[in-house]
Amino acid sequence: MLFGIFLIGISSIEAQEKTSLTLDDAVRIAWEKSDEVTLANTKVNTKKYELRSTKNNQYPDLKASGQYQRLAGADVNLKINQDNSSGSSVPNVDQLMLGQLTASLPIFSGFKIQNSIKLSENLYQAEIANSLKTKEDIALRVVNYYADLYKAQKTIELLDEDQKQAKQRVTDFIELEKNGIIPRNDLLKSQLLVSKIQLSIDEANKNLNILNYYLITLLKLDPATKLYVRESDFINFKTDNIPSNEQPALENRKDLEALRYQEKASESNIQMAKSAYYPSISLLGGYAAVDVRNILTVQNAMNFGVGISYDLSGILKKGADIKQAQSKADEAKSSQEILTNYIKVEVQKAIEDYNLALKQSSVYDLALEQASENYRILKDKFDNGLADTNDLLEADVEHLSAKVNTATSKADIIQRYYEMLSATGQLSQSFNLTKI
Repeated sequence: MLFGIFLIGISSIEAQEKTSLTLDDAVRIAWEKSDEVTLANTKVNTKKYELRSTKNNQYPDLKASGQYQRLAGADVNLKINQDNSSGSSVPNVDQLMLGQLTASLPIFSGFKIQNSIKLSENLYQAEIANSLKTKEDIALRVVNYYADLYKAQKTIELLDEDQKQAKQRVTDFIELEKNGIIPRNDLLKSQLLVSKIQLSIDEANKNLNILNYYLITLLKLDPATKLYVRESDFINFKTDNIPSNEQPALENRKDLEALRYQEKASESNIQMAKSAYYPSISLLGGYAAVDVRNILTVQNAMNFGVGISYDLSGILKKGADIKQAQSKADEAKSSQEILTNYIKVEVQKAIEDYNLALKQSSVYDLALEQASENYRILKDKFDNGLADTNDLLEADVEHLSAKVNTATSKADIIQRYYEMLSATGQLSQSFNLTKI
């Protein structure tokens, strides 16, 4: 029973240590838990609330105020009763109450309100585009981690397999050296190869642990989690949306879209600065009630009218503000042109890298066939005394290198494919995810 419990414990530990996630699931988790995505979404909400606040400026201002004041020893001089020679006493005034309700509706403000709303709307849309670009960047980071993790795991598997063969060769060479069939130098060479393979395994394990830590940190998983990338989790993609030019990028890139909205916002900012050249007109209305004890009572004092204001000094002062706004608009336009040119270069490079990965994969497949046949022939020659140890070990190393290159070339193709989608702004759509 204790042995059974021990086996169950080992199985549970292994289950805890090795976790497999599809690439789609990993991207979804990253979008849900990434600090960068959370910050981007928060910035979007901030711009949304700023837009609501700006829209409120077009609605009427309604204010209510009231006062109650206690008057102590007020000296009252009723001018209206100066000609009255009656001997009536002066009333006692000891309190004042005042209530007032005012309303103001802006009619015209030099198009400032309308342009401020357009400005906020464009900044809001720009922030949405930036948040989507952040998601694309996070998705590409997950893809790169997955590709590198897969390549590290496959490399370790092939190294472990070759290490077993190398150790068995050492065992065989020990017997051959004892019987005087091979010199001791050949045994040492085979043992040296085992040591070199072990160094490669240790280096690959280090890289694997680093990549695993990077990925689980990004996904905010348990630090003890060991991710294992299966081939079906990663190497599964469609090639029906491979771009041939930069046109999809100019239509879909979210960072370029954000700059376009920022340029529109800059144009609205120019119009806002020019609003200082116009007067402001508002509709005014209100209600007032006043009660001065024993002196005056006013009720239902309704008032309405039109208010106009003109900041004459603003005509002289706003010239610098207009130039500043125009300069910012020029900056946004130049940034957009620079990014457009950068995107064209990036897309072309991504397409070339993808095509190169396809060609390299075909070459690696052929090289593996050649290396396998070469090792088989040399192994037969060595067994028959027609080849020396150097030739056999060199063929073994070349065979191992060919197997590693062939295995990792598949991941290279996927990695270059997703990089190409990222360059064209189509990465997020390639995942089978519900909208987050």
